[in-house]
Amino acid sequence: MAPSGTIAASGGLKAPAAARVDWVDYAKGICIVMVVMMHSVLGVELAAGETGFMHVLVAFAKPFRMPDFFLISGLFLSLVIDRDWRSYLDRKVVHFAYFYVVWVTIQFGFKAPAFAAETSWRDAGLLYLESFVEPFGTLWFIYLLPIFFVVTKLTRRMPQPAIWLVAAALESARISTGWTAIDEFCARFIYFYSGYLFAPYVFALSDRARNHPAWALTALATWVLVNAGLVALGASEWKIVSLVLGFAGACAIITMGTLLARVQWLNVFRFCGEHSIVIYLAFFLPMAATRTLLLRTGIIPDIGAVSLIVTIAGVIGSLAIWQIALRLGGNFLFERPDAFWIAPKKTSAVLQAAE
Repeated sequence: MAPSGTIAASGGLKAPAAARVDWVDYAKGICIVMVVMMHSVLGVELAAGETGFMHVLVAFAKPFRMPDFFLISGLFLSLVIDRDWRSYLDRKVVHFAYFYVVWVTIQFGFKAPAFAAETSWRDAGLLYLESFVEPFGTLWFIYLLPIFFVVTKLTRRMPQPAIWLVAAALESARISTGWTAIDEFCARFIYFYSGYLFAPYVFALSDRARNHPAWALTALATWVLVNAGLVALGASEWKIVSLVLGFAGACAIITMGTLLARVQWLNVFRFCGEHSIVIYLAFFLPMAATRTLLLRTGIIPDIGAVSLIVTIAGVIGSLAIWQIALRLGGNFLFERPDAFWIAPKKTSAVLQAAE
């Protein structure tokens, strides 16, 4: 089968020939489902005061769940980083800022009455304003991405090995200021920057996995055992070990996505990857509603089963909200209106990782 991406003779990344890179969508799909699963499972267990069988899966995925997402987000950056600032800021900052403002307002609208009941409407309003400094709820990922894009462009003329070493040191430093943007920047920038810096090697890894599936499956099996063992021992949180597991897990998800794309299995993950921004923005509502319904009624006594159902409802429910919005003229919830573009629109495969 033809490779999904190509490497230029100079070592740089060329734009893929196809409109989309299949394994990237599979990998993003796996990642977004894991994100929904984490929020669903931990939310159910917190509300119920006990854990279920899904807790094991969340713990297994913790070392690599977000590292892989951030690494993929940086993959296509080399194709656009030298664009003029206006175009760059439009695609990489305004794009995410628009959706953050829209959806933080929606999320806050649902939670504001509870906040006001605990304090006052004035304090609730101040909390809303604070959400533009301290990321609100599940939306911290799209709050942080524009910062990564800007920092990477500003430092593109600096020695790349030095930037990478500083980013790795920040991850290992376990910085905890209490501010989400600062703490998550320090913990996650290494993966985003690695996606940008090592994109040719990532695509080469995918091509090797596609061409040598037996070896790829063997490597995946080994990774599962090692990752599970270190998580069970509590060693996955150790300095350096967490960094290694983050990269190993990212490579594993990329390999897994490539193998699924090769045989065209579990296309549901590919579809979720193609619409990962939709799921990420909207899953909180069906997730919270389903959790409340199941826990209050008690119709399903097993917490693990409740967690699984809430996870599925979060994914399917977000896609249903998207379709309903499109049919009712609410496109602005998932598509940036023309009024909020500061540069001419362009359709390009290089924007795939930022969708």
